[in-house]
Amino acid sequence: MANSAQVVIVGGGMVGAALAASLGQAGLTVALIESGQAPTLPRDDRFDLRVSSLNLAAEQLLAGVGAWERIPAARRCPFRRIQAWTRQGHDEASFDAESLGHDAFGSFVENRWIRAALWARLAELPTVKCHCGVRPMVLRQAASEAELELDDGTRLTASLIVGADGARSALRELSGIQVESGDYDQRALVINVATRLPQQDVSWQRFTPEGPQAMLPLPGHHASLVWYGKPDTITALERLDPEALRLAVERDFPSQLGGLEAVLGQASFPIRRQHARRYAAERCVLIGDAAHVISPLAGQGLNLGLQDVIALSERLIAAHRLGQDLGSPRVLDGYARQRRPQTLAMIAATELLHRVFTGAAPLRRLGSAGLAVTQRLPLAKRLMMRQAMGL
Repeated sequence: MANSAQVVIVGGGMVGAALAASLGQAGLTVALIESGQAPTLPRDDRFDLRVSSLNLAAEQLLAGVGAWERIPAARRCPFRRIQAWTRQGHDEASFDAESLGHDAFGSFVENRWIRAALWARLAELPTVKCHCGVRPMVLRQAASEAELELDDGTRLTASLIVGADGARSALRELSGIQVESGDYDQRALVINVATRLPQQDVSWQRFTPEGPQAMLPLPGHHASLVWYGKPDTITALERLDPEALRLAVERDFPSQLGGLEAVLGQASFPIRRQHARRYAAERCVLIGDAAHVISPLAGQGLNLGLQDVIALSERLIAAHRLGQDLGSPRVLDGYARQRRPQTLAMIAATELLHRVFTGAAPLRRLGSAGLAVTQRLPLAKRLMMRQAMGL
């Protein structure tokens, strides 16, 4: 079987689905390849372990493609303040969205709700066709078009094929793009908890020599906690039963947490970085985690991927309206020149934060002093807040 589309997107996660919705809404023909099954809007009240921080730019993108309003307000938690301090507590920096004339920096939302809302929108777009339960097997690139053969025998031809299939991207491998990677020798334990305090509007992070401890508020009496540490330390914590883990969190986390009623779920993952050596090959381009994986320290991973979506979709839609070749080097190189420096800057910033706050004592003292200096520099704070909002 052979099918044609203007754009084939490999990967139906949040980033791939957002790009499909943006292009489909503009009238481009899109084939979306997803190895799993199509997600549906959740029908239960439990809170998922996978939670993302969406900044204002990401919210605007989701609203623009018709997905944001499909996420109930009861599943979105706006955060208006950000606080950071060291274990010693002497130096801290606090940020308030109101000082920039905004109601919030963004919202914390479960990944399953974001993805399901996007797929609900895709179902309404006649120019988007979703192929579920299939994987790419063979890529053939030519001067005029590219062909992707799936494991069920389907062949898709397109002007452009986009890899949005995550850190282990099959499309990236098929296109011959190599990556540079590194390991922080850390794991992060994500813990869903029921809190004694009601919903808060502040997200905070405390830096310790072993790694940060962060609280991401969720609606109602819920929160997502992230505990960074050496792999052995996190593995030992993960083996605790829920009550023992609750006691460990209350003992080791800042008092601002306000006490826990229960641990509702937990999971851990290694902290790594990865960056594609190039974002584009002949009639292929990478977005999201297929292009870059950064430390979750600053909570900007998904936002970076959605910024890729904004940049690429703007270029593709403009080229489509002018009747230009969507997979031309001019279009793809322009996207890479726009996004790569911005991503490198974010990678450098998270790398610096990691080394300063978990390094030797002199570095940690420098990091602590840096928080204090930031608190006293209004212009620096404004620039950092605008970056956090994606503005």
